Amino acid sequence: MTIPARKGTSVALTAGQKLRVENTFGSQVLDTWAFSAADFGEYMAMEATRSWNSRLTPAVGDVLVSNRYRPMLKLVEDTTPGVHDTLMCCCSPGIYAKMGYPAHDNCEDNFHAALKAIGRDVDFTPGPLNLFMNFPVTPDGQITREPPVSKPGDYVVFEALVDVVVVFSACPQDISAVNGAGRMPTDAHYTVFGDAQ
Repeated sequence: MTIPARKGTSVALTAGQKLRVENTFGSQVLDTWAFSAADFGEYMAMEATRSWNSRLTPAVGDVLVSNRYRPMLKLVEDTTPGVHDTLMCCCSPGIYAKMGYPAHDNCEDNFHAALKAIGRDVDFTPGPLNLFMNFPVTPDGQITREPPVSKPGDYVVFEALVDVVVVFSACPQDISAVNGAGRMPTDAHYTVFGDAQ
């Protein structure tokens, strides 16, 4: 299935199913969220995930946990160099207004639009897992913004540990090199496979 460039989409997973997320053209950042299918008040939380794994970025075998400290997804495969981001908020109308582009497409609006498309919404925007994003932290604590290091066809695979709804936004950033030196957002793709528990 396609995650359209500059847009958001969602996919429901049953516990035991796996989700393969492909960076089809190699340079597209995907802001990624997950919610408990039973209760949208429970969502994948980056601050809790960093605490659980004692890592800034999940590695293969790590779990991503909810704001209630419950495992939701497990990273079971990653063909990239393992460079993703858990620190940065998603781009939003406020961010683009500050940059001088007040009407720019953004991941926050994509997130809420994707939920509304399935008849759901929340009145907040959790911090996302920014798949394929390359924002290194320097020794003196600064965060720099570099192009992704993933290659065309690189992918990650998650296993659902509970029933979840995953939301993606193919980041529409085209002002800086967040989505590669060409600054051109592209489609990405996902596949759901495996048996439910």
